[in-house]
Amino acid sequence: MSKRGRGGAAGNKFRMSLGLPVAATVNCADNNLYIISVKGIKGRLNRFPSACVGDMMMATVKKGKPDLRKKVMPAVIVRQRKPWRRKDDNAGVIVNPKGEMKGYAITGPIGKECADLWPRIASAANAIV
Repeated sequence: MSKRGRGGAAGNKFRMSLGLPVAATVNCADNNLYIISVKGIKGRLNRFPSACVGDMMMATVKKGKPDLRKKVMPAVIVRQRKPWRRKDDNAGVIVNPKGEMKGYAITGPIGKECADLWPRIASAANAIV
């Protein structure tokens, strides 16, 4: 068992199209998140670092409560539009470094890839698609 890993993530991550590049804006419960970087992406020449459902990223709040704004915090992608049109928006939730949600509710469904990796986020979701 390695000491380094994905914090609170459990299970394996399946290959999925990376639909959310750095500098994308995603919806959160009551604010908007701006993606700064994606955890675990090493990079490739001329390729934009991107995230998909279940990835942890570093984000900042662009629109929302003043106490959350202007701070860099970890977040997890719970929905994306790209590979299959399951939902019509991109969304994320703010978490702590261990993967526990900062809020208490998720508006709308979450992807099953995220539910497999992050059980604490899945327990707060009202639907999994």
